[in-house]
Amino acid sequence: MTDTTETSAAAGAHGTTEAAETATAGQAAGAATARTIAVHVRYYASARAAAGTEAETLDLPEGADLAAALDAIRAQHDAALARVLTAASFLLDEVAVRRHSAPLHDGARLDVLPPFAGG
Repeated sequence: MTDTTETSAAAGAHGTTEAAETATAGQAAGAATARTIAVHVRYYASARAAAGTEAETLDLPEGADLAAALDAIRAQHDAALARVLTAASFLLDEVAVRRHSAPLHDGARLDVLPPFAGG
């Protein structure tokens, strides 16, 4: 009789382990399916020099706004580009945007335009 009780307890523990593994796999699958958007960033003049590149693509979470894109850019580059961003103007899909809360969409084009001198 002891053997049956031990076997049932082991099976119950094994079932609990399987349930925990299934839940963890489900959570991982949910995290893996978190939707992202690709935002194509182009840098001009001193922004290009500070970024060290002409363009790059950011992978941002769905629902990201301009502020999130700027945070991602600052995180990937050094302080020189961060300084340029504080004075830069931005075009989102070729339209000037001033609100950092402006929403982004998959495939958006973000142009970073530093202040230009001259006229």
